[in-house]
Amino acid sequence: MRTLPQPRLRFRNRVLDWSAMARRAAWLILLGAAGSVFPQALPDAFQDTFNDVHRIVAIGDVHGDYQRFLELLRTAALIDAKNAWTGGDTHLVVNGDFVDRGDHSAQVLDLLMNLEPQARKAGGRLHALIGNHEAMNLYGDLRYVTKDDFAGFQGPNSKDLQDSQMRAALDDLKRQGTPVDENAWRKKFQDEHPLGWVEHRMAFQPDGKYGKWLRQLNAIVKINDAVFLHGGISAKYAAFTRSEINTKVRKELSNFSQLAGGIVTDNEGPLWYRGMAQLPDDDREMAGLLPRVLATQQVRHIVIGHTPQLAVMPRFGGKVIAIDVGLSKPFDGPPAFLLIEDGKYFAVHRGRKLDLPVDGGSVLQYLRSAAELEPMDSRLRRAVQPRRP
Repeated sequence: MRTLPQPRLRFRNRVLDWSAMARRAAWLILLGAAGSVFPQALPDAFQDTFNDVHRIVAIGDVHGDYQRFLELLRTAALIDAKNAWTGGDTHLVVNGDFVDRGDHSAQVLDLLMNLEPQARKAGGRLHALIGNHEAMNLYGDLRYVTKDDFAGFQGPNSKDLQDSQMRAALDDLKRQGTPVDENAWRKKFQDEHPLGWVEHRMAFQPDGKYGKWLRQLNAIVKINDAVFLHGGISAKYAAFTRSEINTKVRKELSNFSQLAGGIVTDNEGPLWYRGMAQLPDDDREMAGLLPRVLATQQVRHIVIGHTPQLAVMPRFGGKVIAIDVGLSKPFDGPPAFLLIEDGKYFAVHRGRKLDLPVDGGSVLQYLRSAAELEPMDSRLRRAVQPRRP
């Protein structure tokens, strides 16, 4: 058995003391299965630019809702009844945060990992992008992993692994001379480390099933005239190229000692920034920022997730397209995604293909068309219906 080294990190206006996390929710004793969380060799270059793509499907934050994800993939004609790729040369973008909050993150990850080589073989691509929740799972911030989600990682030896963790943690406390009410402590430990927790942590290690795959992913890609990323690009990172962003994210997630003060945990960083989704359309700072970002990235549109909207939402005259519609069960949003075909932008909302006004046209009329597809009591209907005098 091996205990991973745990650095003390300060970021996002809080201190993550990894030794304390170990006592609460990060006992990373990996039973002979894990490698070090510290520096790994990474490939020199990853492709982050794709041109002449006929069809693009972009889906916002899935958050562990496996069934809703399947529903959207089938609506987009990307998978068959056996969950095999049928999308041909389509590029599928999953804009980060496909884990956490929901109860089936392992199934979502397995599906993505299975579809990725199938799409490539068919002439398409699957771009699963790193979001803040994938990063959090890698570096051990598990506040949004549900008990049922942990259960999805269970194996036949889950109880033995949990008991081994518990004994090791208790022995450590005793060596430190910490007074412990063992019965109460054991109950608390089991509540905080449910069955499947150990397998989850092993799976997200550098040589784990998911950890190895996630650390190779991009945080930002350009396809045709748009860039796709999870949170957005703030003024702080406006001059960063895609390569610079992706390289920094990979390096920090492969060497946790670089997280403090880095791009991955920065509120203004591309995994966390919300300004492009939240600032008003007439915001003067954003009016100055967007031309800089578009010029750096050499695109016309920026596609983001991270911040739930009532529908796929064009913002700032279509320069920004926000696609996190809260589609997962915890948010109870509509099944909707972005579709781009031969350069034409659409929203597919509850199965209906709607023109998306990204280069002129009425956003309100688009939203009213989407609202007509919604249940009578939906938030979108209430937002766009005319106010009565």
